[in-house]
Amino acid sequence: MNAANQEDNSRLHRVQEMLDSGTMHKVSGLLNALQPGEIAHLLESLPLAEREIMWGLVKEKDGEVLVHLADDVLDDLVSKMDAADIAAAAENLDPDDLADLIQELPATVTNEVLASLDAQSRHRLETVLSYPEDTAGGLMNVDTVTIRPEVTLDTVLRYMRQLGDRVPASTDALIVVNRDDSYLGMLPLARLVTGERSDTVAEVMSVDFVPIPVSKPDTEVAARFERHDLVSAPVIDDDGRLLGRITIDDVVDVIREEGEHQFMGQAGLSEDEDMFAPVFTSARRRAIWLGVNLVTAILASWVIGQFQATIEKRVALAVLMPIVANMGGIAGIQTMTLAIRGIALKQLSLKNLRWLLRKEFAVGFLNSLLWAAMVGIIATIWFNDTSIGWLIAAAMTINLLFAAVSGALIPMILDKFNIDPALAGGVFLTTVTDIVGFLAFLGLATVFLI
Repeated sequence: MNAANQEDNSRLHRVQEMLDSGTMHKVSGLLNALQPGEIAHLLESLPLAEREIMWGLVKEKDGEVLVHLADDVLDDLVSKMDAADIAAAAENLDPDDLADLIQELPATVTNEVLASLDAQSRHRLETVLSYPEDTAGGLMNVDTVTIRPEVTLDTVLRYMRQLGDRVPASTDALIVVNRDDSYLGMLPLARLVTGERSDTVAEVMSVDFVPIPVSKPDTEVAARFERHDLVSAPVIDDDGRLLGRITIDDVVDVIREEGEHQFMGQAGLSEDEDMFAPVFTSARRRAIWLGVNLVTAILASWVIGQFQATIEKRVALAVLMPIVANMGGIAGIQTMTLAIRGIALKQLSLKNLRWLLRKEFAVGFLNSLLWAAMVGIIATIWFNDTSIGWLIAAAMTINLLFAAVSGALIPMILDKFNIDPALAGGVFLTTVTDIVGFLAFLGLATVFLI
């Protein structure tokens, strides 16, 4: 366990001990020393009753904490707050954070929050809300520092000193625009402080940086930040006018959410699933996924039922056939994980899919030679029957090859039909490898042994 995890576990343990002992002043003192994200992590780690007690102790940072919470936990806490309290919590949030929060609030509360804002803040919020949440426009913050190209660095330095602590966080460069707010370039702070004060911005600014279109998907924005090690980036509209900027903290949230989505989606769960949600809420959500799996399990069982007479004659087949299906499932998941990752990172397309299929087929073939031989030898010794060994080796080879191809094709097909492969891919793949494994093993047994 790394140091960060140990610290989180230690902090959670201390909070629970304080709550159990009723020493609320100690909990308050601990919360005052934590960042909003750390408080949110603690809240998500507590059962509902303890979470509600602790939330009552969060005061000055409550708005920032709400922004960091998973949707399910956020909904639970907001449902127990008065509209006026929510409006007060949201009062000092940045427009991009407020836009994320306000979309999770009931309409009545949303109206009260909007009414509590001044005209400038409301305009900034409405600008962010006018774009889909999963685009650059939904990620951006409209609070930017812009400068003109004709001014000198000395003028810019004096301007920055006047701004003082009003300079937005994560400002690593100033955005250069003309009088129409059209984007022209970037002035990195390093160039600002090292350049000659008499130089104009136009002489030292960087014009190589390509701004981000407002409609660009957030996953592509995250990929660009990752590839270019960006701290911030300007966002422009279709006419090249500056709308705002995206900062690394917003991109980290996108990357984290995407990772959680891929991981949780394999079990049919939302990335915002509350670990301590009420029993009936969790049961209702999971029931649908269990029902889908039941249908696929019945389909696989039906295939087995078609070979009931074969299994009755050779009991060894019933013992060995799960091995064939399971090996195919694991091999297919390995390939499918690579394919889903490639789709998410925009690295896999129809143009290079054929190369991936050839590569995974070759990998599947090599692994099938090794493990089919191994299982064939084990089965032969186990049942003292060479024909059983050859049979399971052949069936496993067929299923491993089929699994490799299916693992690459299924995510692409699902993505083509706008079905999330991270959510549905596992069910389809397991069904395919089970059916092919059973068909190959029991079908070959029917032909050659019975």
